[in-house]
Amino acid sequence: MGSQLKIKWVKSTISCPKDMRDTIRSLGFKKLNEERIVKNTPEIRGMIKKVIHLVKVVEEI
Repeated sequence: MGSQLKIKWVKSTISCPKDMRDTIRSLGFKKLNEERIVKNTPEIRGMIKKVIHLVKVVEEI
């Protein structure tokens, strides 16, 4: 199995554009301060890069 990332949503999407809110949702987040484990793919990395000011990469698994 490939490597994985643990990411945490740390900042609210209030006053963010709709595409950033959609990106947070597509990463699988539903509530603030939630942690998710996702696959380390170029697509996921691009989504994280788009909302890097809202999320924190906790660790690489």
